[in-house]
Amino acid sequence: MIPIDLSGKVALVTGVGNDLSFAWYIAKALQAAGARIVLSCHPRFMNMVGTILVSTSPDHVAARKLPFVKGDFAPEAEFACDVSYDTMDDVPPEVRQDRRWVKIEQEHGDYSIAGLVQKLAAYPHIDILVHSIAYSSEIKNPLVQTSRKAYLNALSISSYSLISLVRALLPKMPAGSSVIGLTYLGGERVVPHYGGGMSTAKAALDIDAKQLAFNVGREKGVRVNLISAGPYASLAASNIGDIESMKKYAAERSPLPRPITAEEVANAATFLCSPLASGITGEVLYVDCGYNVMGV
Repeated sequence: MIPIDLSGKVALVTGVGNDLSFAWYIAKALQAAGARIVLSCHPRFMNMVGTILVSTSPDHVAARKLPFVKGDFAPEAEFACDVSYDTMDDVPPEVRQDRRWVKIEQEHGDYSIAGLVQKLAAYPHIDILVHSIAYSSEIKNPLVQTSRKAYLNALSISSYSLISLVRALLPKMPAGSSVIGLTYLGGERVVPHYGGGMSTAKAALDIDAKQLAFNVGREKGVRVNLISAGPYASLAASNIGDIESMKKYAAERSPLPRPITAEEVANAATFLCSPLASGITGEVLYVDCGYNVMGV
């Protein structure tokens, strides 16, 4: 048997919104492989994630079960971070003074990327970074009807945040560390309903990951890869359109004629973070039942 053993590794998993997200499944798979897990959530999702981690609801109890091994999902810490901001100085006054954000700052402190790094001070090294973050306020708008503000915000949150997180965490990442991001075929081809600048943001993320792979590979021996997953009914995907129709459409045309599962994405991510993938960097690994290879 060839094992995947991540014992002693610390994994920071960002973008956890609930127990349906790819980030949640990836974090569970990494823990099952032995990694210590730290979660980073958008401030507005902190309470939801915290509830899922302690709830006695049968669905939440089941959601915490680890794959492959006995035990429950148990991250060591959960930190609030809005990756829109590198530092708190970047937060506009109208946001910082909004009573909802005043309460968030009172509860969680510095919620910028710099603040996240400060909260990670107790961890001398971060061996795995999972970037599972994407957002557009106008995702249902066709590109031609997307505002400049929404377009640039989608790029900032969905793609530039990877650059910012890698730069901020690089001093804590030893040689052999792994960065994993989540992308989508909509960055390469036209997918109806995938508007609001999100297709552009994914295209940017694809080339950014390759550039980063070169930058941090040469500098510190850190690997950077992306997973392009097929249609999946996550909370974020529910904002795109009829996700069930998208899943059905892809399944009918894929070499493996079925939808993907979140577990398959998590397994692929765990492999990419392991020594078994030590020679793989700058790649996009498709976990989409082969849909990406099809023409007509």
